[in-house]
Amino acid sequence: MSLLSVAGVTKRFGGVVANREVSFDVAPGELVGVIGPNGAGKSTLFDLVTGFQRPDAGRVSLDGRDVTGLRPDRISHLGVARTFQKLKPFAGMTVLENVMVGAFHATADVAAARATAREVLEAVGLGDRAEMHARGLSTGQRKRLELARALATRPRLLLLDEVTGGVDQASVPGLIRLVRDLHATGLALLVIEHNMRVIMEISQRVVALQLGQVIADGPPAEIVRDRRVIDAYLGETWKA
Repeated sequence: MSLLSVAGVTKRFGGVVANREVSFDVAPGELVGVIGPNGAGKSTLFDLVTGFQRPDAGRVSLDGRDVTGLRPDRISHLGVARTFQKLKPFAGMTVLENVMVGAFHATADVAAARATAREVLEAVGLGDRAEMHARGLSTGQRKRLELARALATRPRLLLLDEVTGGVDQASVPGLIRLVRDLHATGLALLVIEHNMRVIMEISQRVVALQLGQVIADGPPAEIVRDRRVIDAYLGETWKA
């Protein structure tokens, strides 16, 4: 059984169709990349999966259970977490306190939440930044903080929205290694990413969107040779 199943999902905003009959599955422990040009409906799709938006049609299932339109907190309690493109840490709180916010999802015990937060910060490479205020982090470090806060909820499925977006190129290899390490633990990941070299390095499968529709779904090596993907997103330069 698929861990996540998206079946015929459609979302409209007035006359704009952000997602049109989108269907795909994510198996337990699978790492799936999501690509497409700006406006293709990638972040809206994440909103539909995590309950921030309700689809106008279609169904979202987790472990065979229909979770369509459930509130984000209820979906989170079922084992789904996400990061966002726009980084919004609690700037006046320490890095540790930021991650404890995620840890309180599973416990009301302060000591337990603090222990979980420290464990996760070590895992994402921010253990030595635990006591500094979040406002003092670089963009790359804030990406890791956003990831740590999501991981502190102990998800089975993690949705990453442009984890390398906006970071300096020197930070990208470290983030790639981090995503791979997380995947190696058995965590299932659904990853939006514009950097195709990142997608090629980390993904087991890629779903390509254009104008809200799935135009291709398959192994990375096949996706980058798909004429529909080249025409809609990659361009002839990538093909060359």
